[in-house]
This record gives sequence, structure tokens and C-alpha cells, in this order.
Amino acid sequence: MIIFFRWGSQPRSYFMPFDTQEFRHAMSQFATGVVVVSAQVNDELVGFAAQSFVSLSLVPPLVAVCPQKASTSWPRIRDVRRFSINVLAEAHSAISDAFAIPGNTPEVGWKLSCIGQPILEGSLMHIDCELAVEHEAGDHTIAVAEVLDLDVHSTDASPLLYFRAGYGSFRHG
Repeated sequence: MIIFFRWGSQPRSYFMPFDTQEFRHAMSQFATGVVVVSAQVNDELVGFAAQSFVSLSLVPPLVAVCPQKASTSWPRIRDVRRFSINVLAEAHSAISDAFAIPGNTPEVGWKLSCIGQPILEGSLMHIDCELAVEHEAGDHTIAVAEVLDLDVHSTDASPLLYFRAGYGSFRHG
């Protein structure tokens, strides 16, 4: 299979000895945490679930999240430039599923952070961010954000993990 893609300014081709289903299956062998990226847009909660989230830099404090290009929520969040990343607890699989539906905003308890962005009730922690830069990356966007504030809400609860197309959790100690 030959795939054509654009990385940088020039289109490139690459021979792939596997198909997208094989790639998806292989990537499912890596456990990830689950977050909800959320913003208040016109006094309304807007957000999406993501597994592609990473701490990027300590100095300056930067994180990255990778929304799908087909996301209907990311363009609205991008426009306000400030958002929160909420790390979900193991009991939040239904919240993750609901935020994974494009354009869906589930009924969930939330309050505003000190910069006016949504903190989801029961999240393990939240990070308040301001969008710094975006990079095109296949069918996703890499959004790099400056960390403005953060708060750990619970050190006792376990995180929600995603592994082999299903949810799980991690117990420490």
C-alpha cells in the first residue's frame, strides 16, 4: 500500500506494509490516559475526549493535545484560545464516551477555574492552558499550549486508562 501525505511543504509517498486497521490494532497495545479538553464558549461548556495528550516541556511549561481534524469542538475552543485539560478518573468512562461524540456536550457538573475555563467535577486534576501554536499532522492537529495554572484535585482516585479499545484503571501501591 502506498500512502501519500504532506509533512512540511512537500507531498511525500511512503510504502506501508500494513493497513490502517493493523496500525490501529498495534497502537491499541499502548495504554493511555484519558482527558477532556474543555472551554467555556459563550457561557456554554464545549469539549472533547482525547487520549493524545502529553507534557511537553517543563521550562517553559508546555503541554500538547491532538484533536482530530474532523472535531466540531476544537475549532470553537481554538477561537477562544484558552481551555482546560481535565484528567479523568476511572469512574468517568461514560463521560469520556459522551465527550467522544462529535458535537455532543453531556450533562456533567463543572465549575470555572481561575482563568474562567471549565473544571469537570471529579477530575483528578486540571490544567489551564493558552494555545501557543498548532501543527498539521495527518488526520489530527498537534496543539501546543502554555500552562497558565493547574490543580491536583485527588491523589487517591485512579486514572481512567484506554487500552485495546476498552477502559481500565491503574492502582498504585
